[in-house]
This record gives sequence, C-alpha cells and structure tokens, in this order.
Amino acid sequence: MNFKGKVTVVTGGASGIGAASARNFAARGAKVAVVDQNGPEAQKVADEVGGLAVTCNVGNEASVNEMISQIEAELGPIEIFFGNAGISDGTDALETDLDTWQRQWDVNMMAHVYVTRALLPGMLERGSGYFIHTASMAGILTSHGNLPYATVKHAVVGYAEWMSVTYHDKGIHTSLLAPLGVRTPMLGDTNSPFASNAAGPIREPEEVAEMVAQAVEEERFLILTDEIAQTWMNFKNSDMERWLKGMRRMQAKIEAQS
Repeated sequence: MNFKGKVTVVTGGASGIGAASARNFAARGAKVAVVDQNGPEAQKVADEVGGLAVTCNVGNEASVNEMISQIEAELGPIEIFFGNAGISDGTDALETDLDTWQRQWDVNMMAHVYVTRALLPGMLERGSGYFIHTASMAGILTSHGNLPYATVKHAVVGYAEWMSVTYHDKGIHTSLLAPLGVRTPMLGDTNSPFASNAAGPIREPEEVAEMVAQAVEEERFLILTDEIAQTWMNFKNSDMERWLKGMRRMQAKIEAQS
C-alpha cells in the first residue's frame, strides 16, 4: 500500500517508534494523525509533520471511538492504522497485582480490538484498509522478568495472525511489528523486559519506522528489526526443549547478577 494521500493514524505517536513513524509516513505523503495520551507532546509531533494531534487513552473503548470519530471528521476515512501504543509495567507471577495485569491487557491488547471494531466495517465496505500491530519479540519468543508483557504480547501476535488469515483476501491487510530492543522511553523503564538484559542490537526509532513503512508498501506481514530474531525463532520452532533449557540458563544468569 502506498502512503501518499492516505489518512494514517499512529498511536503512541508522541515519542519513540510512534513519533519516528509519524515523521516517516508524512514524508511519504500520508495525512497523519498523531495519537497519544500525552496531548502536548503529540501536538509537537503533529505540528512538525503538518498532521492532526489527538489525545486518547487507547485502553478505553469510548476514548478510542471518540478519537476515530474526530480523525475521520477532520481528515476523512482512516485507511492505515498503526496500533503502536504500549506499556511494560509488571514483573513475575507472584509480584504483579491484578490491576497491572488488567492495565496491560487493556492497553497492549484490547486497544487493537477496539480499533478493529470501529474501523473494519468501513474498510470492508471500501474493499481496502491496513492495520499495523506492534507486538514484540517477547510475544514470539517470550522474555525474562516481565510475565504480563510477554503474555499479552503473545496475544497481539495471535490477533494479528488471525486478522491476516481472515481478511487479507478481502483487501484488509495486516503487518505485525515484533522488535527487539529499540532506543525508546520503554527501553529506559526499569520494568521493561529489555532494560537490564536487552537482547540483540539496539535499534534507533528511525530505523524501525523505515522498516515498518517498507513492509506496508510491500504488504508484508512480519516485521523483524534484526536478522538474529529469525534465527532465534527457527531455533525455538525446531527444538522447543533445547530452547527452553537455554532460556532457563539465561534466567539463572540474570538472577545471579541481580
């Protein structure tokens, strides 16, 4: 799909991958709406790219519906939606309270459901549309330290796969972004699964934004930020028991260093 002239929404657009993607998509000619819970910072990015800033709590369906109504009233029907907003609070099974679990589920998973419910009917009627879902390699391989994040991101992966299988041939295409470490505010969060034991190279947000844009233009499903991720996926799929043993050794090393 070509970005030129397309009404394109980026959530989590005030910083990191979202802000870099808003700039990249706008440079490709998209009409960009920058969505974030931090309204002033979203406005700065929107001013920079000549776009529209919208404040929204993506973990709340009413807020998502209001956001979509505002964007479509001002820019027209949404054609590309990048569900990129996310949080990474949480630790292990015994220490993470249920409110944290619910917050992770609402923001990192249900936000995608709310957007689909609002946009899919119109996209099907028009016969075209594009959803980009940000998961994580934690959603494919798992991660150490943060159980809610790994679990919920697995759900995002399953959701994106199902959308691609079910709607691709109806003109509604899907991409799944599964990054390793990226230099964003989340990386600096002490509860982030990548903060103390970042796996693989650390990418810049601008690098990832370009990867996302190219995948959309090629209408390609899986977006990995480093070749090593595919190697690890192949290793896990070919020998699960060996892979689990390796992950346990890494867990023991992390615990010994803490």
